[in-house]
Amino acid sequence: MRFSLPRNGLLAVAALDLLVALLMVAGRLTPTPAGLGAAAVVAPLSAMGYMHAYRLFKAAREVGAAPWDALRTVADALVPLQLRMLLRAEHRNLASFALWVRRRQDGVPPGGIALAYAKNQRPLLLMLLFAVAVQAVALEWMLAVSNAAAGLRVIVMVLDAYQLLFVLALGAASATRPHVVTSEELRIRHGAYFDLRVPRELIASVKVSRNYNARRVIEVTDGHLTLGVDAQTNLIVNLTGPITVTRPLGRREHITTIRFYADDPGLASKSLTGRW
Repeated sequence: MRFSLPRNGLLAVAALDLLVALLMVAGRLTPTPAGLGAAAVVAPLSAMGYMHAYRLFKAAREVGAAPWDALRTVADALVPLQLRMLLRAEHRNLASFALWVRRRQDGVPPGGIALAYAKNQRPLLLMLLFAVAVQAVALEWMLAVSNAAAGLRVIVMVLDAYQLLFVLALGAASATRPHVVTSEELRIRHGAYFDLRVPRELIASVKVSRNYNARRVIEVTDGHLTLGVDAQTNLIVNLTGPITVTRPLGRREHITTIRFYADDPGLASKSLTGRW
């Protein structure tokens, strides 16, 4: 009988290995009899999980997959869909930051009309950025006065720097990934976390209607998609038939109406109802 470690078990063991490594670097973990006993129990599970990942990688390479594609095959097999979706969104966020620095936009083809929606998000992002910066300074001060280990201070500093980068990347993703109207489709996005393509032939009507009742950023209820910015929407798109929408964590649903926000709803309505 062959024993295999469940996928969630492998992830838990990998997370535990990472935590132990961080604690050792921070100087917060010293060998004890109990710790050595726990390590003796966990080590075989770790080895088994990593060997399974290696076998998957090797099998993908043997059928001609490139190294990166083979790693993606391993990730698809071992990492839950929800976590993969979040990691891919995080990758797109960081890529958006690079686009923002270069003053470029993603997914706006020649002749396409970009519809910005990030204006109302800026005050909130600035407040969040300020809060993260204050938190970073406060944590560093507390660690310094408590004579914390240098390794721990480095780890906390790296995490604080990543938080700052994450907030900047959120704003960059909203600015560099606008809604887009082309002769073929309406592309509705929310940063790096949501992307919906609607063929123009499925658009029955477009109406400018400002509402302040968007309880969540992304919500699907009874076939109605609401994509709010600062709790607002100002456009309603009715479809001739249902289309499938993929939510940020991978769940799929069918919708027939879309409510979303654009900084210039008049331009959005005109570009969707006008002729090309």
